[in-house]
Amino acid sequence: MVSIRNSDSSVEKRILDAAAACILAYGVERTTMTEIARRARVSRPTIYRRWPDIRWVIAELLTVRISGVLEQVPDRGAGREATVERVVAVAEHLRNDDVVQSVIRNAPNLAMVYIAERLGTSQQILIDALAEAIRAGQAEGSVRQGDPHEMGAMCLLITQSTIQSAQMVEKLLDADAINVELARALNGYLAS
Repeated sequence: MVSIRNSDSSVEKRILDAAAACILAYGVERTTMTEIARRARVSRPTIYRRWPDIRWVIAELLTVRISGVLEQVPDRGAGREATVERVVAVAEHLRNDDVVQSVIRNAPNLAMVYIAERLGTSQQILIDALAEAIRAGQAEGSVRQGDPHEMGAMCLLITQSTIQSAQMVEKLLDADAINVELARALNGYLAS
């Protein structure tokens, strides 16, 4: 027998997958609860029981995608270089994620909430992961001293800016060059 919690999780996954498909097919602004429900084969009230509106669905979708990338990119061990390699790999994945990029490029009002106004769940997850890695690097001696959460927040700002603006400088920095320069910036910031 399937537990209610697993079944609920399966429904949420279908809804979020449907939301991603809608964003890619129609864009963020034209994605509706009705179309998400149709694609997920659930009723609109089923979606509304979980999220109050479309913005919350999209925010949850982004959280799942961003935290999923963090899980996909393996921890490369303690130390500054390993931390920087992982951050650069996560950034590259997010620069290539069609859904994340669609929100950044096609829903600037929604994106700006998480860029300039409030710290989202996925950003807090990334800061916490960075703080843990920074703390390990400090203990190992390759990361300078300082508050790991403050330093993690600064690393997030540097990396988030790179993810958001990479398209703007792609004639100057191709994908490989942007990875090299991001790594250089992070290494310089974290160096002891």
